[in-house]
Amino acid sequence: MRNNPFLFTLFLSVIILAIDFYSFRGVKKLTVRYSAKTKRIVFFLFWIIPLMLIIGLLLFSMLSIAPAHFLSYFHLISGTFILFYVPKLVFIIFNLLDDLYSLFKKVIRNKSKEQKVEDSGESISRAQFLNRIGIVIAGVPFLSIAYGIKWGRFNYTLRKHTLSFTNLPPTFDGLRIVQFSDFHIGSFMHYHEKVMEAIKIINNQEPDLLLFTGDFVNNVSAEMDSFIPMLNQLNARLGKYSILGNHDYGEYVPWESPEEKRKNLERLVAIEEDIGFRMLLNDSNKIEVNGSEIELVGVENWGQPPFPQYGNLDKALADVNPDSFKILMSHDPSHWDAKVLGKTGIDLTLSGHTHGAQFGIEIPGWRWSPVSIRYNRWGGLYKEGEQLLHVNTGIGFIGFPGRVGIPPEITVIELKKN
Repeated sequence: MRNNPFLFTLFLSVIILAIDFYSFRGVKKLTVRYSAKTKRIVFFLFWIIPLMLIIGLLLFSMLSIAPAHFLSYFHLISGTFILFYVPKLVFIIFNLLDDLYSLFKKVIRNKSKEQKVEDSGESISRAQFLNRIGIVIAGVPFLSIAYGIKWGRFNYTLRKHTLSFTNLPPTFDGLRIVQFSDFHIGSFMHYHEKVMEAIKIINNQEPDLLLFTGDFVNNVSAEMDSFIPMLNQLNARLGKYSILGNHDYGEYVPWESPEEKRKNLERLVAIEEDIGFRMLLNDSNKIEVNGSEIELVGVENWGQPPFPQYGNLDKALADVNPDSFKILMSHDPSHWDAKVLGKTGIDLTLSGHTHGAQFGIEIPGWRWSPVSIRYNRWGGLYKEGEQLLHVNTGIGFIGFPGRVGIPPEITVIELKKN
C-alpha cells in the first residue's frame, strides 16, 4: 500500500465492485415486484455506499496525511467497509445457494416451463425466500458491527483475578496490580473524553502497581502530545511501569532516514518517562515493601516473525535474584512459550498484543476469537505448572474502529500469599 497506493486502491475497488454486483443481483430478486420508482430508490441507496467508499479510497491514496492522523482517516474507510461488506458477504451466500440450485435443476432437466409458473405466481419464489433469509441473517453482523463501532470500542470492562503463589513474600500479600495494554492512543484523536474515562476507571482501582504492556501509540510519538495532561493523572502507590510493543518502534511508517525513526522512538520513551512511567527496556527493578522485595522485569518487544525481536530476556534478568518472586512484562504472549515457560523461574508474565482480534464471542466459562488461529494464548489467564501468563486484550483499537464481543479491557490482579 505504501509503495503503490493507486494499485492497492484499484485492487480493493475491484473487490468492492465484484461483491456489490453479485449482491445487487440478489437484491433485484427481492424487488422484482416493486414499482419502477421504488426500484430506482433501492438502486440509488445500494450503490451510493460503494461509490463513496471508492472515492474515499482515491482521496486517501492521493492525500498526504501526517502519520499521527493517518489511522483516523483509515478507520473511517475500514469501518465503512467492514460494516457493509461483511453483511454483504453473508447475503451473497444465500444468493449463491439459489444460483447453484437453479444451475443444478437446469443440468438434470428442462426447467423453463416450471420456472415460468413459479415466477408468475402470487406466492413467494424460492429466490425471494432465500434472499429474504439472507437479508435477515446478514442483519446480525451489520447490527453487531454497528454496535461495536458506536459503543463496543468504548465499553471498558474490568477483569479481576486473585492469584496465589507460595513464594510470594508475606508483605506483598494483597498487592494490587492494574494492567492495561495496547492503548493505540492515536486512534482516540477525536475521543479525548473516552481516554479520560479510561484513566478514571484505572485510578478508581487504587493500584499499588500500574503496569502498561506495550503499544501506547499506533506509529509515532506525536500521537501522545494532546493526551499528556490526561495521562499525567494516572496514579499508583508503588509506581508506574511500561514496556514497548511492536507499534511503538515506528516500524510501519516510511521514515526519511533511520535517524528520524530513532529520534521518534527516543521521544516516545521520553514522553512516557515524563508522565511518570519507569521504562523497562530489557531491564528490571526491585519493588520493596517493608524490607521485602519482588522483582519486576521488562523486555522490549519479542514476537514471532514478522514482528520484531528486540527483547533480550537474559539481559533483563542479569541483575535479578534467582530466588525472588518475579513478574515479567512482555508485550507478545508468544514470548512466554518460546523463552519463559520451563526455561526461567518467572512466576507471572503479563502480555498484550493480540487485542483478541477485536472480534469474538464470550459466554460464561468460554471465550473464542479468530486470533486463536495464530495465538494459542490470546486472552485471559494461562497456567503451566507454577508459572502463569495473563494476556490483556487491550484497551484501544487499530485497523477496525470497533470491538465486537471482545471489549476493551483493564485488568486488576491481586496477589495472595498461598
